Amino acid sequence: MDEPLLLHHRDDRGVVTLTLNRPQAFNALSEAMLAALAEAFDKLQDDDTVRAVVLAAAGTAFCAGHDLKEMRAEPSLDYYRSLFAQCTDMMLAIQRLPAPVIARVHGLATAAGCQLVAMCDLAVASTDARFAVSGINVGLFCSTPGVALSRNVPRKAAFEMLVTGEFVSAAEALALGLVNRVAAPDELDDAIEALVARIVAKPGVAVAMGKALFYRQLEVGIEAAYQDAGATMAANMMDPCALEGVRAFIDKRPPSWSSQH
Repeated sequence: MDEPLLLHHRDDRGVVTLTLNRPQAFNALSEAMLAALAEAFDKLQDDDTVRAVVLAAAGTAFCAGHDLKEMRAEPSLDYYRSLFAQCTDMMLAIQRLPAPVIARVHGLATAAGCQLVAMCDLAVASTDARFAVSGINVGLFCSTPGVALSRNVPRKAAFEMLVTGEFVSAAEALALGLVNRVAAPDELDDAIEALVARIVAKPGVAVAMGKALFYRQLEVGIEAAYQDAGATMAANMMDPCALEGVRAFIDKRPPSWSSQH
């Protein structure tokens, strides 16, 4: 009963692992869990020593979505509006983080749990993972998960998942672009580490600038996207890490980046 809802671990590279810790409830996103995630992301937001965040889960499932028992206990329009606003703020905080966020997915990722995977910048799934936006099965179209899902997978595939509530396998999720990699359960952590190692080897300032631009440009027209991207690249180019990286390329040697990059 005294176990925290969200476990925190940080290694000496600045890689933070947040682990959803409601295994008995398949890590459902209760109001308290949403608050714990939001608080964690808020603390990481201004910490430029964080190089990557891994979002994992305890027990047999990644996340079963919203806590339906809790939702049903107070059926009022104001309550539901507040709840979904709280969830939206938490989801958007993932994109606001300067460091890439990687979902470590095993077991079920359903409804808002599938949304959580879609909102992460990257995702690595176990071969036993299954994904669904299954609210329609109880008469509730997964509208908010659909926002994230439709920005990850092709439209017709997203709509089919939303309107049927059917599961897709890890292999299908990989083919659709919902996840980046799939690994056997006993190789999942190695697959995560391989991705993390490639990220932390790069200059953190370039990754942070690039992540922010990546999401901004997706939501505007192509001309505005190019204007923003050009301004971002110019600013990036003036960073010492980029100047050193280009010089190293010209000199045909490895770049010499400080430990603070």
